[in-house]
Amino acid sequence: MKLRTVLGAVLAAGLVATGVGVAAAAGAVPAADDRAADPIGTTALGDFDFSRPAVAATGLQVPWGMDFLPDGSALVAQRGTGQVVRVRPGQQPQPVVTIPDATPVSEGGLLGLAVSPTFAQDDYVYVYYTTATDNRIVRFRLTAPQNRQPILTGLARASIHNGGRIAFGPDGMLYAGVGDAGQTSLAQNQQSRNGKILRMRPDGGAPADNPFPGSLVYSLGHRHVQGLAWDAQDRLYATEFGQNAWDEINLIVAGGNYGWPIVEGRANDPRFRDPLLVWTPAEASPSGAAIVGNRLYVATLRGNRLWNVPLDGSGGVGTPRAELLGSYGRLRTVEYGPDGWLWVTTSNRDGRGLPAADDDRILRFPPSDAVTPPPTTAPPTTPPVTTAPPTTPPPPTTAPPTTPPPSGNCQVSYQVNQWGSGFTADVRITNRGAPLNGWTLTWTFAGNQQITNGWNSQISQSGQAVTARNAAWNANLPTNGTVSFGFQATYSGSNPGPTDFRLDGTACQTS
Repeated sequence: MKLRTVLGAVLAAGLVATGVGVAAAAGAVPAADDRAADPIGTTALGDFDFSRPAVAATGLQVPWGMDFLPDGSALVAQRGTGQVVRVRPGQQPQPVVTIPDATPVSEGGLLGLAVSPTFAQDDYVYVYYTTATDNRIVRFRLTAPQNRQPILTGLARASIHNGGRIAFGPDGMLYAGVGDAGQTSLAQNQQSRNGKILRMRPDGGAPADNPFPGSLVYSLGHRHVQGLAWDAQDRLYATEFGQNAWDEINLIVAGGNYGWPIVEGRANDPRFRDPLLVWTPAEASPSGAAIVGNRLYVATLRGNRLWNVPLDGSGGVGTPRAELLGSYGRLRTVEYGPDGWLWVTTSNRDGRGLPAADDDRILRFPPSDAVTPPPTTAPPTTPPVTTAPPTTPPPPTTAPPTTPPPSGNCQVSYQVNQWGSGFTADVRITNRGAPLNGWTLTWTFAGNQQITNGWNSQISQSGQAVTARNAAWNANLPTNGTVSFGFQATYSGSNPGPTDFRLDGTACQTS
């Protein structure tokens, strides 16, 4: 999910004192060591190792919207081409559909993308895009992408300020950040849908509990929202482009008025809600956002950095820290992947950047406790685009045991996505026994598999024996609870799946 930023004019000029241009929340004082001021510590969920990038895709054209399918692959919308591609690390992006009436014009084109939260049942994917006459949201089934159903049309479009970010909230509703299309008066006009954050049912209808009866308008007074994200308490944060003075992070409430165009930044005016945090446009120009644990990550365009904003758990923010400053140019989108890694897209081919030879890219950054550095290039043998990799391991070359292991009090699902001489595995443990505070899963490979890195667990290998222990944030495993982790590995010969999983020494059923 995404996020939107709110400005604060109380930011004193003296706070922007370092080369990374750190902006402060109201009343916050930058610490000499940003980590010392961080309320969640140095190894909690939300920490990523930005020194160890893995490249998931290259050669894209302004990757804008991104969301994940249940199998862990990403769907990515490319603004300039109108094409949606499917991205799996280590493979070439695979085209899914091209939206024929998407019209690229400056900031317009194919923008936001969201996968239905009930995708397993309805197969729906949603996209927000610019046509020759309007901005609109349509949905299609991944199994029949040529059949598109409009659910919202008639949003004012322009060469600038189209908004475009869409995301499903924890309430199952679809939210959309809609820009003012360069017509500033629309933002304060409650009857207009521009300059707003909209909230709608998956079919485009207005929810009965929206703040303005019969209206999709959830909040108003926005200039150009491009990021939406929710925290663990279901609070909505949004990033917003200012005009000349301040970019913003806002905490969004139903019916709230955020001041544009009367206010840019903090007004201390009871009619409007002030932002949590502001940056100058040179430091930010904020686009996508994601919340992981107690951190809000904001991808910035002109700022050429990823802002790491601590959240205090009560709707406030701490002192932000700049990551990736100048490393990859303009950054458009940030998402927390189902693999436990942070995915970030560049936007250097949007006419305002300086593209490298392999831009635009999708980069992945591992959690700080990942076992070993991931590869920075694709595996040496990549399957052709026309051949999908097998989703399950090939049958073992040795005969299965004549009797299955005892059922025990646990169940393990082991799903493989493999290519050439490499594979990734998704492992899910369901605890059927007493609640656990700390767990260890062991197994033995039957072939020549060698783990190269992992996520969401502390994983080690000795010969063919593997041990995976819980990470700091997933130690608690209640009765009937499920926890998942994954790893990347190489193999030679066959790649049979393990059958002897044991949770804390107790044999598990395998599926």
